[in-house]
Amino acid sequence: MNVLMERCLITVDTKGKLGMHGLLRDMGREIIRESLPMKPEERSRLWNPDEVLNVLSKDMGTKAIEGLALNLPKSLNPTHLKTEAFKEMKRLRLLQFANVQLVGDFKFLSTDLRWLCWHECPPEYTIANFYQGNLVAIDFKYSKLNLVWKKGQMMKNLKILNLSHSQHLTQTPDFSNMPNLEKLILKYCPKLTSVSHTIEHLKQVLLINLKGCSRLRVLPRSIYKLRSLKTLILSECSLIDKLEEDIEQMESLATLMADKTAITQVPHALLRLKSIVYISLCDFEGLSRNVFPSIIWSWTSPTNNFSPQVQTLLDLSNLVSLVVPKRNSQGLSSIIRDLPQVQNVRMECGSQLQITGDVASDTCNVTNCNEMIVSSCASSVGCCSEGDVAELENSLNSILIQMGMNCSVTKALRENILQKFNARVPGECLLPGNKNPDWLTFSGEGSSVIFDVPHVNGCKLKTMMLCVSYSSSPNIKASEGHIIKNLFIINLTKTTHYLYDGDTLASLREEEWHKVISNLEAGDKVQIVVVARVGIIVKKIVVYLIYGEPIDIVCGYDMVADGNVTVHGGDEKKNSKSLGKRKLQRV
Repeated sequence: MNVLMERCLITVDTKGKLGMHGLLRDMGREIIRESLPMKPEERSRLWNPDEVLNVLSKDMGTKAIEGLALNLPKSLNPTHLKTEAFKEMKRLRLLQFANVQLVGDFKFLSTDLRWLCWHECPPEYTIANFYQGNLVAIDFKYSKLNLVWKKGQMMKNLKILNLSHSQHLTQTPDFSNMPNLEKLILKYCPKLTSVSHTIEHLKQVLLINLKGCSRLRVLPRSIYKLRSLKTLILSECSLIDKLEEDIEQMESLATLMADKTAITQVPHALLRLKSIVYISLCDFEGLSRNVFPSIIWSWTSPTNNFSPQVQTLLDLSNLVSLVVPKRNSQGLSSIIRDLPQVQNVRMECGSQLQITGDVASDTCNVTNCNEMIVSSCASSVGCCSEGDVAELENSLNSILIQMGMNCSVTKALRENILQKFNARVPGECLLPGNKNPDWLTFSGEGSSVIFDVPHVNGCKLKTMMLCVSYSSSPNIKASEGHIIKNLFIINLTKTTHYLYDGDTLASLREEEWHKVISNLEAGDKVQIVVVARVGIIVKKIVVYLIYGEPIDIVCGYDMVADGNVTVHGGDEKKNSKSLGKRKLQRV
């Protein structure tokens, strides 16, 4: 098996499904055919339509046949065959039909049958004697059945029941005698009006697919007792208007797809399911960790706190980000305060006027909110000067916030800032400027800085570093806690802004920061606002934009794999000198 996999002749996916290359299939078929080229009835497998029809029409079947497939095109009239033709096939384990009708008593089919695939199965099937207790899979897609069988029978080995696209099916079979069923597929059965309450007996079921059952109005209450169920699909069941709070009993449920239904309210119990991974419900779609915050937001009034029902959800450990839609975001601070695990808030506004008002409002609110925990996606935070802050009110100190990945440029920049700041010129803030080719610098006096993200040819914004210079009252010490209380990164062009808490700036991973940096594109007007703690006065903010390659080198040269450089313009002598002995690769 491993050799076949290495040679791509077979595949095994993550769910254990086995796939076979066409060459391997054809080779196996040829081996079987060559064993008895003139006696198809003596072979173990039959798949050629002409040979199959010849064997069945002449009652030539033997006990050597273990698998038989007869797939005829829908454009032809159905072919009628007698069930008595299977009388001697005592070892038949696989039977596959399409556009075929069987006439006669089903008692002639082998009781060793494991897999039965019968597309366009006629309604007469239900009145025949059909007792197949050893079946593992039944595939009756596109059947013309009204009922699967009139009387339930014990099918302890059955794992898959597929009745999808059965246009006349009105009700499901009795599930009492299918203790090991794992997959129940009933999608696009337009006349299905009810699901048997016996579905609760499916203790091993993993998948229930009811997609497109447009006349199904309600689910039996007993369905919520299925603790093993992992995937429930109700998409396009346009008459289903409610999911019960009992859904909390489905402790293994990982995927719930209920889009294009009449359901208008997400059950509160759904958010208490620790197993849930993917949701498509009430216009919410995506991974639970991304969707849950939006669902919670939809339950809140813009000006009120959470309702008592929502308060029970506050133990959600995976609720780490919140996306506020384009609506009035008043009351956001109180909502965040009640979600102590939230680490990131992204707010969307309709205009620059609204975003300015929201930031001003939130700045006032968050400075008085000691319990709110909303963190940024910074990868490291550190003070440039260690120890106590000097007891001179006009003395300056600085804190560095590196957002994103660490690299040689960020290390060099940090060392440069430390060197400049340790000069400690009274009343001055001597920080690295824009002369270095490895970064672009923007600065602002006070607690805010505004800049336009530049367009840099051939370069991609890699990370940012923020240097905040501040002074403090004599009784404030750096060791007593973080200097920054809240940090805003505002994209005025896209009318979005991120809100972070200073206490947790160093806690998030690099991929979280990537969400913020990817929101900044060339031409965007960006504002960064720092809200300091009591007793701290922000004097200056300097932003360093660090790109994938040195700015003035990449713009004038193409870098090739062997390190050779081709000049495209500009001062060749000057650029060559700047390049020095460094070898760069194309970004």
